[in-house]
Amino acid sequence: MTTLITGANRGIGRAMFEGYRDRGEKVIGTHRDAPTTDWMRLDVTDPGSVAQMAKDFGDTPLDLLVCNAGVFLDRGQSVADLTADIWAQEFAVNVTGVFLTIQALLPNIKAAGGKIAIISSQMASDTHAPGGSYVYRASKAAVLNFGRNLAADLKDDGIAVGIYHPGWVQTDMGGSSAAITPVQAAGGLLDRFDDLSLATTGCFKTWDGEDHPY
Repeated sequence: MTTLITGANRGIGRAMFEGYRDRGEKVIGTHRDAPTTDWMRLDVTDPGSVAQMAKDFGDTPLDLLVCNAGVFLDRGQSVADLTADIWAQEFAVNVTGVFLTIQALLPNIKAAGGKIAIISSQMASDTHAPGGSYVYRASKAAVLNFGRNLAADLKDDGIAVGIYHPGWVQTDMGGSSAAITPVQAAGGLLDRFDDLSLATTGCFKTWDGEDHPY
Protein backbone atom coordinates (compact mmCIF):
# COMPACT_ATOMS: atom_id res chain seq x y z
CA MET A 1 0.00 0.00 0.00
CA THR A 2 1.26 3.47 -0.94
CA THR A 3 0.04 6.56 0.93
CA LEU A 4 0.86 10.21 0.22
CA ILE A 5 0.26 12.85 2.90
CA THR A 6 0.42 16.57 2.18
CA GLY A 7 1.80 18.90 4.84
CA ALA A 8 3.50 16.01 6.63
CA ASN A 9 6.46 17.86 8.09
CA ARG A 10 4.90 18.61 11.49
CA GLY A 11 1.90 18.19 13.74
CA ILE A 12 -0.83 15.73 12.77
CA GLY A 13 0.65 15.23 9.31
CA ARG A 14 3.99 14.15 10.73
CA ALA A 15 2.32 11.87 13.24
CA MET A 16 0.30 10.20 10.46
CA PHE A 17 3.47 9.86 8.36
CA GLU A 18 5.29 8.16 11.24
CA GLY A 19 2.25 6.00 11.97
CA TYR A 20 2.27 4.53 8.48
CA ARG A 21 6.03 4.15 8.56
CA ASP A 22 5.79 2.27 11.86
CA ARG A 23 3.28 -0.06 10.21
CA GLY A 24 5.91 -0.87 7.61
CA GLU A 25 3.83 0.63 4.81
CA LYS A 26 5.07 2.81 1.97
CA VAL A 27 4.37 6.44 2.87
CA ILE A 28 5.42 9.66 1.15
CA GLY A 29 5.21 13.02 2.87
CA THR A 30 5.13 16.40 1.18
CA HIS A 31 6.05 19.90 2.20
CA ARG A 32 7.67 22.91 0.63
CA ASP A 33 11.23 21.98 1.65
CA ALA A 34 11.25 18.20 1.39
CA PRO A 35 14.42 16.84 3.02
CA THR A 36 15.28 13.29 1.93
CA THR A 37 13.94 9.97 0.71
CA ASP A 38 10.20 9.39 1.18
CA TRP A 39 9.51 13.10 0.83
CA MET A 40 8.41 15.23 -2.13
CA ARG A 41 8.50 18.97 -2.56
CA LEU A 42 5.04 20.48 -2.82
CA ASP A 43 3.56 23.94 -2.39
CA VAL A 44 -0.16 23.28 -2.75
CA THR A 45 -0.80 26.95 -3.60
CA ASP A 46 1.46 26.80 -6.68
CA PRO A 47 -0.04 24.99 -9.71
CA GLY A 48 3.46 24.58 -11.13
CA SER A 49 4.66 22.88 -7.95
CA VAL A 50 1.64 20.57 -7.95
CA ALA A 51 2.24 19.65 -11.59
CA GLN A 52 5.93 18.94 -10.92
CA MET A 53 5.07 16.77 -7.92
CA ALA A 54 2.67 14.72 -10.03
CA LYS A 55 5.28 14.40 -12.78
CA ASP A 56 7.89 13.23 -10.25
CA PHE A 57 5.39 10.74 -8.79
CA GLY A 58 4.98 9.27 -12.25
CA ASP A 59 2.60 6.40 -12.98
CA THR A 60 2.82 4.80 -9.54
CA PRO A 61 -0.62 3.67 -8.31
CA LEU A 62 -1.66 5.58 -5.17
CA ASP A 63 -3.76 3.71 -2.62
CA LEU A 64 -4.45 6.65 -0.32
CA LEU A 65 -4.09 10.40 -0.69
CA VAL A 66 -4.39 12.34 2.59
CA CYS A 67 -4.98 16.05 2.01
CA ASN A 68 -3.72 17.40 5.31
CA ALA A 69 -1.91 20.68 4.45
CA GLY A 70 -3.73 23.62 5.99
CA VAL A 71 -3.33 27.07 7.55
CA PHE A 72 -5.23 29.14 10.14
CA LEU A 73 -4.16 32.70 9.38
CA ASP A 74 -7.12 34.52 10.91
CA ARG A 75 -6.84 33.11 14.43
CA GLY A 76 -7.99 35.72 16.95
CA GLN A 77 -8.67 38.38 14.34
CA SER A 78 -11.78 40.54 14.31
CA VAL A 79 -13.85 41.53 11.29
CA ALA A 80 -11.89 44.79 11.15
CA ASP A 81 -8.57 42.90 10.99
CA LEU A 82 -9.39 40.70 8.00
CA THR A 83 -8.05 41.56 4.56
CA ALA A 84 -8.67 40.21 1.09
CA ASP A 85 -5.15 38.79 1.14
CA ILE A 86 -5.88 36.67 4.23
CA TRP A 87 -9.00 35.29 2.56
CA ALA A 88 -7.06 34.53 -0.63
CA GLN A 89 -4.11 32.88 1.13
CA GLU A 90 -6.22 30.71 3.41
CA PHE A 91 -8.52 29.51 0.64
CA ALA A 92 -5.50 28.88 -1.60
CA VAL A 93 -4.15 26.32 0.89
CA ASN A 94 -7.28 24.92 2.53
CA VAL A 95 -9.51 24.62 -0.53
CA THR A 96 -7.84 25.22 -3.89
CA GLY A 97 -4.70 23.37 -2.80
CA VAL A 98 -6.76 20.31 -1.91
CA PHE A 99 -8.49 20.40 -5.29
CA LEU A 100 -5.27 20.85 -7.26
CA THR A 101 -3.54 17.99 -5.45
CA ILE A 102 -6.44 15.60 -6.00
CA GLN A 103 -6.79 16.68 -9.63
CA ALA A 104 -3.10 16.05 -10.29
CA LEU A 105 -2.98 12.62 -8.61
CA LEU A 106 -6.40 11.33 -9.62
CA PRO A 107 -5.01 9.09 -12.40
CA ASN A 108 -2.73 7.44 -9.83
CA ILE A 109 -5.62 6.97 -7.39
CA LYS A 110 -7.81 5.49 -10.13
CA ALA A 111 -4.99 3.12 -11.10
CA ALA A 112 -4.97 1.75 -7.55
CA GLY A 113 -8.70 1.86 -6.92
CA GLY A 114 -7.62 4.02 -4.02
CA LYS A 115 -9.12 6.39 -1.48
CA ILE A 116 -9.00 10.10 -0.69
CA ALA A 117 -9.03 11.50 2.86
CA ILE A 118 -9.56 15.23 3.39
CA ILE A 119 -8.73 16.79 6.76
CA SER A 120 -11.37 19.41 7.50
CA SER A 121 -12.52 20.46 11.00
CA GLN A 122 -15.54 20.55 13.26
CA MET A 123 -15.37 24.28 12.52
CA ALA A 124 -16.72 23.43 9.05
CA SER A 125 -20.06 22.45 10.53
CA ASP A 126 -22.94 24.92 10.65
CA THR A 127 -23.87 23.29 13.97
CA HIS A 128 -20.61 24.57 15.47
CA ALA A 129 -20.83 28.35 15.11
CA PRO A 130 -19.79 30.24 18.23
CA GLY A 131 -18.41 33.14 16.18
CA GLY A 132 -14.98 34.26 15.04
CA SER A 133 -12.40 32.54 12.82
CA TYR A 134 -14.49 33.45 9.80
CA VAL A 135 -11.95 32.64 7.11
CA TYR A 136 -10.86 29.32 8.59
CA ARG A 137 -14.44 28.22 9.20
CA ALA A 138 -15.46 29.21 5.67
CA SER A 139 -12.49 27.42 4.09
CA LYS A 140 -13.09 24.21 6.04
CA ALA A 141 -16.80 24.32 5.21
CA ALA A 142 -15.90 24.75 1.55
CA VAL A 143 -13.55 21.77 1.52
CA LEU A 144 -16.17 19.67 3.33
CA ASN A 145 -18.70 20.53 0.62
CA PHE A 146 -16.13 19.84 -2.10
CA GLY A 147 -15.26 16.46 -0.61
CA ARG A 148 -18.86 15.32 -0.33
CA ASN A 149 -19.60 16.26 -3.93
CA LEU A 150 -16.37 14.65 -5.11
CA ALA A 151 -17.42 11.46 -3.33
CA ALA A 152 -20.62 11.38 -5.38
CA ASP A 153 -18.74 11.92 -8.64
CA LEU A 154 -16.01 9.33 -7.98
CA LYS A 155 -18.18 6.55 -6.57
CA ASP A 156 -18.72 4.96 -9.98
CA ASP A 157 -14.92 4.91 -10.41
CA GLY A 158 -14.61 2.87 -7.22
CA ILE A 159 -12.90 5.67 -5.29
CA ALA A 160 -14.07 6.45 -1.76
CA VAL A 161 -13.71 9.96 -0.30
CA GLY A 162 -13.88 10.73 3.41
CA ILE A 163 -13.75 14.05 5.26
CA TYR A 164 -12.47 14.18 8.84
CA HIS A 165 -12.30 16.31 11.96
CA PRO A 166 -8.90 15.50 13.53
CA GLY A 167 -9.88 16.62 17.02
CA TRP A 168 -8.54 19.50 19.08
CA VAL A 169 -4.87 18.62 18.88
CA GLN A 170 -1.74 19.87 20.68
CA THR A 171 -0.05 21.42 17.66
CA ASP A 172 1.02 24.93 16.65
CA MET A 173 -2.52 25.37 15.33
CA GLY A 174 -4.38 23.77 18.24
CA GLY A 175 -2.24 25.12 21.07
CA SER A 176 -0.68 23.43 24.10
CA SER A 177 -3.96 23.24 26.03
CA ALA A 178 -5.69 21.15 23.35
CA ALA A 179 -7.37 17.88 24.33
CA ILE A 180 -5.29 15.24 22.52
CA THR A 181 -1.78 14.68 21.19
CA PRO A 182 -0.85 14.40 17.51
CA VAL A 183 -0.11 10.70 18.06
CA GLN A 184 -3.61 10.11 19.45
CA ALA A 185 -5.21 12.03 16.59
CA ALA A 186 -3.12 10.23 13.99
CA GLY A 187 -3.90 6.80 15.44
CA GLY A 188 -7.61 7.48 15.25
CA LEU A 189 -7.41 8.95 11.78
CA LEU A 190 -5.46 5.98 10.40
CA ASP A 191 -8.21 3.70 11.73
CA ARG A 192 -10.83 5.86 10.04
CA PHE A 193 -8.97 5.73 6.73
CA ASP A 194 -8.78 1.94 7.02
CA ASP A 195 -12.55 1.84 7.48
CA LEU A 196 -13.31 4.15 4.56
CA SER A 197 -15.10 2.35 1.74
CA LEU A 198 -17.65 2.97 -1.00
CA ALA A 199 -20.31 2.17 1.59
CA THR A 200 -19.19 5.14 3.70
CA THR A 201 -17.95 7.50 0.96
CA GLY A 202 -18.86 11.13 1.56
CA CYS A 203 -18.71 10.64 5.34
CA PHE A 204 -17.78 13.43 7.75
CA LYS A 205 -16.31 11.73 10.81
CA THR A 206 -14.34 12.65 13.90
CA TRP A 207 -10.89 11.21 14.57
CA ASP A 208 -12.41 8.73 17.04
CA GLY A 209 -15.10 7.42 14.70
CA GLU A 210 -18.18 9.51 15.47
CA ASP A 211 -20.36 10.86 12.67
CA HIS A 212 -20.05 14.65 12.72
CA PRO A 213 -23.06 16.82 11.88
CA TYR A 214 -22.68 18.73 8.65
